[in-house]
Amino acid sequence: MKTTLAILACLFVATAQASTPASLIHDYRSQAAKQSSGFQPSAQRGATFFRQRFANSSRMPACTSCHSDKPMNSGSHAVTSKTIKPLAPAANADRFTDPEKVEKWFRRNCTEVVGRECSSAEKADFIAFLMEVR
Repeated sequence: MKTTLAILACLFVATAQASTPASLIHDYRSQAAKQSSGFQPSAQRGATFFRQRFANSSRMPACTSCHSDKPMNSGSHAVTSKTIKPLAPAANADRFTDPEKVEKWFRRNCTEVVGRECSSAEKADFIAFLMEVR
């Protein structure tokens, strides 16, 4: 009985940590709405952000530096040449399903490319854009 309960508890924890891109957008929208009343994610703003060039890094001045300009395609890290799976959830079903990984990569990539952590609004817009890519 104890083993069954332990297994059920582990399954519950794993399910509770699983996420979807839509639920992440909702969470980021809620956070952004605290700063800007009525905030709504915009795929158009997300696309602009994805393609924007930032002056903070000569090797990685934009998301497209590593992720390519087509989020359905694999990319390649600008420094290490390591292959990066597609950003678009339509091409990579695992993308944006683990909130901890999402935060880790937003923190790392925003700091390297943008020169600061991205706002909740930027994250919501970015994911909204990638959800529309087919």
